[in-house]
Amino acid sequence: MNYRLKVAGLERDLPLCKVADDFYIAAFIMFGDVEITVNSARELLKKAPAFDVLITAESKGIPLLHEMARQAGKNYYIVARKGPKLYMRDVISTQVDSITTDHRQTLCIGGDEAEAMRGKRVLIVDDVISTGESLAALETLINQVGGNIVGRMAVLAEGDAIGREDIIYLAPLPVFHADGTEIK
Repeated sequence: MNYRLKVAGLERDLPLCKVADDFYIAAFIMFGDVEITVNSARELLKKAPAFDVLITAESKGIPLLHEMARQAGKNYYIVARKGPKLYMRDVISTQVDSITTDHRQTLCIGGDEAEAMRGKRVLIVDDVISTGESLAALETLINQVGGNIVGRMAVLAEGDAIGREDIIYLAPLPVFHADGTEIK
């Protein structure tokens, strides 16, 4: 079964993937889809508030973040990594539970990333916002270092996130029963 997605002037067929017995999600994968990445970045930037720094979690949103930075003329963006890396100094971290991952994850940044956000207008970007757990973890990191969150954006809002008023997104993405019908 597939779900026909229309976003950023494009259409894609997304396969439905089982999360639980009667709960399926449509798999939106930006990796390798240059056209949807470029178009989505352009459309999100049209809706974006003024910002100094872009950030995302280490996820499928990285190509989108890169393209948004490129189109906005920014020469820098931040990826909160899933674990500390050898090059990171003064690591700051938080925990996150995500609907697409079967275990608790860590998100962290180093001192250089913290300094780049301190006192700056930070725009959080992701490919899909669903439960909001990754978003909350990024907010925690930004707040810990004194960044000013000016917006939360995604290509798609999934499930309950569709009704959120604190996020900007391009299209809704429903969730599904095992028979492929939308869960309302």
